Amino acid sequence: QVQLSESGGGSVQAGGSLRLSCTASSYTSRNYGSVCMGWFRQAPGNEREGVAAIGGDGGTSYTDSVKGRFTVSRDNAKNALYLQMNSLEPDDTAMYYCAARTAWYGCHFTATFSDWGQGTQVTVSS
Repeated sequence: QVQLSESGGGSVQAGGSLRLSCTASSYTSRNYGSVCMGWFRQAPGNEREGVAAIGGDGGTSYTDSVKGRFTVSRDNAKNALYLQMNSLEPDDTAMYYCAARTAWYGCHFTATFSDWGQGTQVTVSS
């Protein structure tokens, strides 16, 4: 079973930056490199929403509200996924989750993901 573990959340003021990390166990480096990985978030009272995704080929997708501010990347040698978040806004406050999609096709932040981490909290104050 895939285990995903997030870190890097915290509290920052608006305009600040955070870098989230996610490590995936139960993959070999070669297998992880082909897995579609994504970042999602859920604010209190809201549904979970897709933020960004990155495929094994390095292709990325972002929800409109974070384009130009967030960057998703991966280090396949470390089974790691990252989300660099700049120019943070209070509306970015949420629990952030990383996720893996077992299907090799259709890697997009709107796709269905099958494995989830426990989440890391991001709080942005104005």
